[in-house]
Amino acid sequence: MSVVVDFRNVSVVRDGNLIVDDIVWTVNDDERWVIIGPNGAGKTTLLMLASAHEHPTEGTVTVLDETLGEGDVFGLRPRLGLASTAMARLIPATETVVNVVMTAAWAVTGRWNEQYDDVDEDRARRVLAEWKLEHLADRTFGTLSDGEQKRAMIARSVMTDPEMLLLDEPAASLDLGSREELMHLLGDYATSPSAPVILMVTHHVEEIPAGFTHALVLKEGRVHAAGPISATLSSEVLSSAFGVPITVSRFAGRFAARGD
Repeated sequence: MSVVVDFRNVSVVRDGNLIVDDIVWTVNDDERWVIIGPNGAGKTTLLMLASAHEHPTEGTVTVLDETLGEGDVFGLRPRLGLASTAMARLIPATETVVNVVMTAAWAVTGRWNEQYDDVDEDRARRVLAEWKLEHLADRTFGTLSDGEQKRAMIARSVMTDPEMLLLDEPAASLDLGSREELMHLLGDYATSPSAPVILMVTHHVEEIPAGFTHALVLKEGRVHAAGPISATLSSEVLSSAFGVPITVSRFAGRFAARGD
């Protein structure tokens, strides 16, 4: 077992506001983490730090043995797979889905002057098939539904076989059928022996796929609870974090929550 992510007393101040405060957090190479908490708790900021897209104001962040601010983040980022709504907004609406996935090999968001081999396209089409998108490979990105775009961005994020996969609310705004299809695919991926470390942000426990091992609960920018998922996502912890009585249940590896 080796450490993949290491936060040591990490704080982020933005426009004079303390976004995350004194975070201590370690992720090992055999773990799949969900990050959950109320709006404004700092979840996405934590993910941006772990993906080397943001730097701490105080403390140290080490990702895959690279300490942010001391090395080349442009050499680190290709080793990470990131899927987020913000990243999806950078994709040209006229780009074909196969190109959306394939351009991950050059860490660009649209075809330009890069050179690709047949093996690159074959790999992209194989990844699309794994995420049930092969029938959309030659469609343009802007014509996809929200759920299809989210799956395409996940396919893009795994195109290069990343050492860590980071997902920012992958099921947000999806209808029930689309959400459950995505949960099934992510659950299969998370439980695969070849899967990388996964960090996923969500607002809802129902959006946590089976196969996740650990949970980090944030409240007001600080770690409220962290550890093995079954012990951390308890009724008591989530009631305290969200400030309302919540009952958490679990069935077949999936969570559900309701207010009391």
